[in-house]
Amino acid sequence: MAEELKEKKAPAKKAAPKKEAPVAEVEAKEEAPKAKKAKAGNKKAAIVSRVQVKYENEVRKALMEKYNYSSTMQIPALSKIVINIGVGDATQDSKKLEEAVSELTLISGQKPIITKAKKSIATFKLREGQEIGCKVDLRGLRMYDFFDKLVSIALPRVRDFRGVSKNAFDGRGNYTLGIKEQLIFPEIDYDKVAKVRGMDIVIVTTAKNDAEAYTLLELLGMPFHR
Repeated sequence: MAEELKEKKAPAKKAAPKKEAPVAEVEAKEEAPKAKKAKAGNKKAAIVSRVQVKYENEVRKALMEKYNYSSTMQIPALSKIVINIGVGDATQDSKKLEEAVSELTLISGQKPIITKAKKSIATFKLREGQEIGCKVDLRGLRMYDFFDKLVSIALPRVRDFRGVSKNAFDGRGNYTLGIKEQLIFPEIDYDKVAKVRGMDIVIVTTAKNDAEAYTLLELLGMPFHR
């Protein structure tokens, strides 16, 4: 009887085999993080100024051919652009300095630093350490963007503009440009300007002399007076 009961017992069910994910799905999951990283990298690489692209693709080659440098490291390049605004009336009214700082921030896209008097001048009622202006140093992408805006938009808006002077180099490859009105920059709203102010723009290059610096700026699009 016991033997018959054993025979009647149902056979044990076999465990169902685990379903393996399709190879395509596994590969897709592995590739997803890599794709995200690559996409992020492409976004960073895409942030480039057209002046920077022009320098890399055209200007470097032209400078190399003209001056026959022994090494590509000798090819001149833009180093930085310094914008300085003097606010003499800030000694009487601190709000004037705040206005200049706000306008320079709009123009450059970077918060400027406050400049202070190095010594006291009684004639101008100026004390040592008193805040009298602001300036900003632009490098990298902001430098190229500002240069592009300066030569393509701002300078052509100057009344009766015929080009900038060739004689504003300092002998060491740096160029200084004086602007009489901040209104030439598109970021400045004419109706909100309390006072018309000028500024000094110094374009610092790695050129060893003025001739090389002149060629560099001219090839980048600086409109020199003929």
